[in-house]
Amino acid sequence: MKEDASNHTRPPQQMGFEHCTKQSSPELRLKGRGIASNQTNRFEYHQRTGFDDGWHHQTDDTAKVKTQLHNDNSKTILTRNQSPDIPFDRSINPYRGCEHGCSYCFARPSHAYLGFSPGLDFESQIMVKKDAASLLVKELSNPRYDVAPIALGSNTDPYQPIEKKLMITRQILEVLDRYQHPVTIVTKSDLILRDKDILARMAAKNLARVIVSVTTLDRKLANKLEPRATTPGKRLDAIRELNQAGIPTGVFMAPVIPGLTDVELERILYAAKCSGAETARYIMLRLPREVKALFTEWLNTHYPAKTEKVLNQLRNMRHGQLNNPTFFNRFKPEGAFAQIFSNRFRLQTEKLGFNNNDKQPLRCDLFDPPQQDTQQLSLF
Repeated sequence: MKEDASNHTRPPQQMGFEHCTKQSSPELRLKGRGIASNQTNRFEYHQRTGFDDGWHHQTDDTAKVKTQLHNDNSKTILTRNQSPDIPFDRSINPYRGCEHGCSYCFARPSHAYLGFSPGLDFESQIMVKKDAASLLVKELSNPRYDVAPIALGSNTDPYQPIEKKLMITRQILEVLDRYQHPVTIVTKSDLILRDKDILARMAAKNLARVIVSVTTLDRKLANKLEPRATTPGKRLDAIRELNQAGIPTGVFMAPVIPGLTDVELERILYAAKCSGAETARYIMLRLPREVKALFTEWLNTHYPAKTEKVLNQLRNMRHGQLNNPTFFNRFKPEGAFAQIFSNRFRLQTEKLGFNNNDKQPLRCDLFDPPQQDTQQLSLF
């Protein structure tokens, strides 16, 4: 991995030079990457589209793309949302962009706001919030701060590969533990086991919960779908170890890809339950903005015979569209397939004993805010 010394957060084209990215043929398979193409983002005036002119030949050199890190100089670390269909109102994302390279990732379009492509750039040009911990202390010390659980990793994975070296997520957890602030985590990486000491302390006070995402148990499919994420077997091992450490952990089958991974529902739930998962959830695949074209490209590259089947199933669940972005509808697909899958999920979770006992809400009354740095003397 190469770190950018420019220390910028603005889109490169706003800094006096054009941000040119190499265009790849859609059929090119890049080693360890989910998406090969790198088309310009929707905010650029000039759009460039890669195509195969017959002269391109893949070599070991062109098949490798190194990850580059860029400093993210954000002034705040908490992201607020008022979405009525999301169960949290604040989140922290230590990184923007994600090396896991999941071809279906709904967060890909957000990279366009940084001047990067939602394609290959999203998984190879990573913005890093090195000051996340100190920014969090500052925000928690604000007298107007109202405590509520923080969702860690709601947009991109807080335990993607670079976290092993940078340890930004661990620094955030150390802050939350110190001030007894509740947190929830969603990840598809077993790197979270590194921090089970902190999470176990917090869980003992009902301050932490973890959800591990499992899309498929097929290792070959996972390698194509989520090329740099932890293998399915190790994710199940992570669920087991976290639960053994006293950390409430559930499984998240996300996303469900109709015509590709939906057949694994029962196997995934059974394996997760055997590993100790206490809760189970799922979400049907969504294809917002550029993800429509990117995931279609991925299907055409790896499973061309299934492309139309998958896309048609998605359209049938969303009134002929590949995505319905409206509140309360984006997470609730309709139609026969969606209803059948929902029934299968309900029956299997009841059979296995998932979600039978609702957990108590995470505690907020233990929060002990940092002392604000002030020159004013106390009256008492």
